Formats: sequence, structure tokens, C-alpha cells
Amino acid sequence: MRQNSFGVIGLGYVGLPLAMEFCKAGHHVVGVDVDQNKIRELQSGRSYIGDVPDTEVASAVRSGLFCPTTEYGPLAQVETISICVPTPLRKTREPDVSFVVSVAEGIVNVLQRGQTVILESTVYPGCTDELVAPILERTGLKAGEDFYLAFSPERVDPGNRQHRMRDIPKLVGGVNPVSTEKAADFYRRVFQTVLTMSSAKEAEMAKLLENTFRAVNIGLVNELATMSHQMGIDFWQVVDAAATKPYGFMPFYPGPGWGGHCIPIDPFYLSWKAKADGLETGFIDHAGHINDRMPIYVVQRISHLLNQHRKCLKDANILLLGVAYKRDVGDIRESPALTILDLLEQDGARVSYHDPYIASFQHLGREWKSQPLDAGLLRRQDCVVIVTDHTCFDYPSIVRDSPLVFDTRNAIRRACPELVERVRSGQPHVEVL
Repeated sequence: MRQNSFGVIGLGYVGLPLAMEFCKAGHHVVGVDVDQNKIRELQSGRSYIGDVPDTEVASAVRSGLFCPTTEYGPLAQVETISICVPTPLRKTREPDVSFVVSVAEGIVNVLQRGQTVILESTVYPGCTDELVAPILERTGLKAGEDFYLAFSPERVDPGNRQHRMRDIPKLVGGVNPVSTEKAADFYRRVFQTVLTMSSAKEAEMAKLLENTFRAVNIGLVNELATMSHQMGIDFWQVVDAAATKPYGFMPFYPGPGWGGHCIPIDPFYLSWKAKADGLETGFIDHAGHINDRMPIYVVQRISHLLNQHRKCLKDANILLLGVAYKRDVGDIRESPALTILDLLEQDGARVSYHDPYIASFQHLGREWKSQPLDAGLLRRQDCVVIVTDHTCFDYPSIVRDSPLVFDTRNAIRRACPELVERVRSGQPHVEVL
């Protein structure tokens, strides 16, 4: 095996940044992905991930430290292999670990004695021991003795410029103590802090706790926000007021729904596993119900706002500002904007969108293209809906040029302090979720 070498399978939002971190530390990295288009882009020195600049990829390829490929063969020469593939949900909200299984079966053909394999994809508690280990042991090698196997959850936050990957504490739990230490020692070459856990199952559970905590609290504030609106209470002021308490409270904010590849998915890995063991997960299930219904609530509020101004949702021109699932990223995975778009179209509205991070996307057999944002576009709308609060939006101009604005993120008041009192006092053409 080649010293200071690393293999990453799955070069997406987790795998590519991880590969670049090891390249910057002087490691030789083999990056594997089944998408030939991605591999061609990387081989040409181009990145398709917003958090990874082209210059990083080009430098790593040019230096020979980064070898992007669709082949598993070169992985036979690396010290450690990291699995960073998607783990989506099926329509029945059961875990889909088919990508993990496929990768494990691919590793079987190249696995060498003494190598370390680390699963980073989010899975249910027990998956590393119960699913991945038996597949890899088809080689005749035993996990924890002949090769080492661990789980280390990815903790990437796309678009976050404050917390770099290497600065986020790395959790590691192996199928046995020696596997834990092998994986932890390898990660210490890049990460500032590596925390070891007593088992892979505990590390898997820690990742699910992180995202279930967020999902349940998002569901709580979404439920309270809809309730507060009915009571005539400005819930955004309520959250800000509660957040002044210096202990015992962490602010969460309502929105049009949940999105991304983690928060709407990971809690259901845990609830599926719990139900398989005969246990209940009431908080998770209720949070899922509330968060799933938020796009419906948003469309109802839009319809009501239009009615107040003697307009009908049918045949109304509706512009969605932002379709990404979170601010300042070009990622539409599980974005609530897509559900809102569908519901508006079903009700007969004429829908368009503008998003500076997403020039176009395919959805339900149709290509959608971002419209150039200017005063003319805004004035032609019956209602402008702020779905994603990108920091680059000119909110004063949006308020000035739009006949009606429905702000699902409280973006206007947060970005424009001078507009706070005008919006709070019921400026006739601006409404906040």
C-alpha cells in the first residue's frame, strides 16, 4: 500500500471537500464516482461543488495528488477508504442503503489486508456492523483483525464559511477498539479534533441525534408560527425575545418547510430502526407531519393574501425568489420550493422563479430557468414569494417594486432594519410568514 494515501468513494457535497482536505495535507487521493460527467469535470480541473473552488481541484490534479476515476482498481493501493455516497429515503420513508451496499460490494474486489474502511454516509444504528461488515468479509478477511472498519459521520454544512471542514470535530467509532484507533489516527492527519466513541453504533446514533434535534425543533417552531398567526402574534419577535435568555434556550426559526439531504431524511432512519425494534418515535413522526405540511400552509397564505387584494390564485403571476433549500447555496435537494411550485401550478397560478445560484433545473419532466431579476419582472407579478433568503437579494428594491410580497423567511426585516417598523405596522403589500 502507498503511504499517505486515501480513497474516497462518492465525490459529492461530502466526498469532494474531504478529498481536497487530504490533498492539501499532501496525501495522494483516489476519488471514485460512477458519474462519468463528474469525473471528466474533475480531471479537467473543474469543480461542481460551490464550497470547492476550481483552483483547488486544478492544483490537486496538476500536482498528481488527486486521481479522479470511475474505477475501483486503484483503491487497492491506498491506506484508507472512505464511503461518502447518498443514503436517501424510499417513498415509503424506509432507508435506501442500496448505494452503500453497491459500494461495499465494489470494495470486496480490491480490499487488502491492513486497509481501513470508513463509512461516512448517514445510516441507521447498527448498519456498519450488520450490513457493511458481512459484505466486506466475503473476501475471507475478518473485520477488526485483517482489515479495520469504522463509522465517522459527515458533518458538512454546505455554504457555511465560518466552520471549515477540518475545524469541525470528527467523531469516530469502530467495530472494535483497534478499528476505532486506526480510523482516528488517519483522520488526525487533517482534522484538528478527533473524538473516539466506543462503537460504530454510537457514532451512527450521534449523527442521527444531531439532525433529529434540528428536525424536531424546526417542527416545533413551525407549529407555533402557524398558531401565532391565528392569534395575531408576531412569532418572529417572540423567538428573538426568547433568545435573549442567556441559558436554556436555543433559537430556531420557522420557514416554508425543510430541505437538504439531511434534516428531512436522517430522522426517519432512526424512526424506521426504532419501529423495527417495536419502539415508538412520536416526536419524529409529528415533526415530519408539521414540516411536510408547511408548503401547503405557505400556498394557503399566498392565496389569502391575494384575496385580500381582490385577486385570485388562479391565473395569478407568482415569482418565487430562491428555490435552493437554504441561503447562499446552489442545492435544491428536498427543497420546499419545489413543493410550493407544484402546489401553485396545481391551483392554476403562472409560476416563475429567480435564483442566482441555480440557473436551471429539471423538475417533473420540465426544464425551469431562472428569470433575470429586475424592476420590470417584479412589477409584472401579482405576488412575489421569498422562499430562500439569499444574502445577495436587494430586499429594499424587492419591496419597492413588487405589488405584493410574502416573505417566508423574515428576510426583509432582518436584512433591512429601516423596513422593520413599516412591515410590523402592516405595510399593505408585505406579509411575513
